[in-house]
Amino acid sequence: MKKSKSSIFGTFLRIGHIEGVSYLLLLFVAMPLRKYAEMPKAVTVGGYIHGVLFIVYCIVLAITMKKLKWSFLKGLLAFILSLIPFGTFWLNKFR
Repeated sequence: MKKSKSSIFGTFLRIGHIEGVSYLLLLFVAMPLRKYAEMPKAVTVGGYIHGVLFIVYCIVLAITMKKLKWSFLKGLLAFILSLIPFGTFWLNKFR
């Protein structure tokens, strides 16, 4: 079954937001817990979850680039946004 362009982008947007939230939780919850509450497992577990979500984000980005015929530059910008805290929340501008 073929997905519509808006459905493909919607999936990409949802994955981007989930990945972005996991990044923020890792930075602003798990890392302070490790440092100040001596809970290193928070970063271990949070880092693992975020890592899996980041890989899923990259795969979905590649699929989105192919299906929507995005330029390399647009795909690169979407990738760079995933490396910046709060960056994936700017993906709405790609519509």
